[in-house]
Amino acid sequence: MDEPDLFTAAAEERQAKEPGRAPLAVRMRPRTLDEVAGQRQLLKDGSPLRRLVSGSRGPAATSSVILWGPPGTGKTTLAHVISQAVEGRFVELSAITAGVKEVRAVIEGARRAVGMSGKETVLFLDEIHRFSKAQQDSLLPAVENRWVTLIAATTENPYFSVISPLLSRSLLLTLESLTDDDVRALLHRAVADERGLGGALELTPEAEDHLVRLAGGDARRALTTLEAAAGAALEKSEPAITLATTETAVNKAAVRYDKDGDQHYDVASALIKSIRGSDVDATLHYLARMIEAGEDPRFIARRLMISASEDIGLADPTALQTAVAAAQAVALIGFPEARIILSQAAIALALAPKSNAAYLAIDAALADVRQGLAGAVPPHLRDAHYGGAGKLGHGQGYQYPHDLPGGIAAQQYAPDSVHGKVYYRPTRHGGEARYADVVEWTRGRLGGAPAGPAREKGPREPAPARKGPAAPAAAAGVAEGGAERSGAEGAEGGAGGNGTGEKGR
Repeated sequence: MDEPDLFTAAAEERQAKEPGRAPLAVRMRPRTLDEVAGQRQLLKDGSPLRRLVSGSRGPAATSSVILWGPPGTGKTTLAHVISQAVEGRFVELSAITAGVKEVRAVIEGARRAVGMSGKETVLFLDEIHRFSKAQQDSLLPAVENRWVTLIAATTENPYFSVISPLLSRSLLLTLESLTDDDVRALLHRAVADERGLGGALELTPEAEDHLVRLAGGDARRALTTLEAAAGAALEKSEPAITLATTETAVNKAAVRYDKDGDQHYDVASALIKSIRGSDVDATLHYLARMIEAGEDPRFIARRLMISASEDIGLADPTALQTAVAAAQAVALIGFPEARIILSQAAIALALAPKSNAAYLAIDAALADVRQGLAGAVPPHLRDAHYGGAGKLGHGQGYQYPHDLPGGIAAQQYAPDSVHGKVYYRPTRHGGEARYADVVEWTRGRLGGAPAGPAREKGPREPAPARKGPAAPAAAAGVAEGGAERSGAEGAEGGAGGNGTGEKGR
């Protein structure tokens, strides 16, 4: 490593004499790869990071690497461990303060070191996404010719923030947020280790759970909050770090929520029932409790998708689209921004008109099938594409609906055992009112009834908008159970945008 200046040397000397002055996160920084919390997938034998630490040489020497991951996952820590292990020069730069001049100075020093002593240089560049294209270009010759082994760290997607030539010359290693178990192990080590609290305090299980939730997979945040809680406990001469002390120290109340116990299911159940009951404020309360407790956003998104079909269904066919889009967005971006997406979806579902007709319909059909009401497929519906099917009478007498007025053929589709059974019973809520008209008309035509004069254009004919009583604009969609939506939007869009009409059957 390059020689430090006078002030840096003085600061390091003072920190060595008084290690307690350094933040807990700095004191507990791992000295070896085996002490690194999490990232097991990157620390296996033979991995690029292991080979960097071991100083691999020869024709298959270690490549430059780009470490990509959220804050607190160990990017700087890994670079620090490597700096302690490499036999050559280790230079650290931050893209926040360094520029092309500093990069060129490092590269020139690396070339001299190789020529004079054969020592290789490892360059750690933090926040590389802050470098402009021209600044990143200045690294290319050094990386290409392996004058330096680059370890670059970024919290932003390198496919957007790092130039392609540099990406192609480096290995991209993705770091993941620490698991709860990783954070717990880190807290235990910090409490017991002489570099940390040295066993001066105990950590109660309740306080530990709160610290784990607050950490959110961030090792640095976990140690910072632990240090604050320990300071508060020592100030009060308490023998242990308790939940009450921790809440006071970090100014954040603990949410009573066990992700593996009853509270997990109780709060999730309350969220769904609040959506079903159209109470948007209660919905947001329970959503906030789940988010604040560190619930997996993908779990919340899955519950919203289920609710969109079970409790809303065809009363607002866009509800499922909204829930699915929210789940996809949450998977792409994660917290903290995912809270906004989950809020938008939950509000939309809570305020949507409600119908459980689709849920009841499939369960009724399944009940019949399970009771053995699964008779033979009518001969005219059976596959007639293979040789000999005609001799068996398969497909004979089948009427092609597209060739008939209205696109409906009065023929039997269900097996004899369930012919005439009614499973789907649409409500008149929101957009499902349109489906109720369609079902009534099509069932009549399937039974042989002639098309009435009002239905001659077939089931795709839009139903007239229902006019409800005057209501404030914000409440109009709910005042009639979504009836206002079943006008211009519900009547046409309620059937999936193109209804259920002639050419679709």
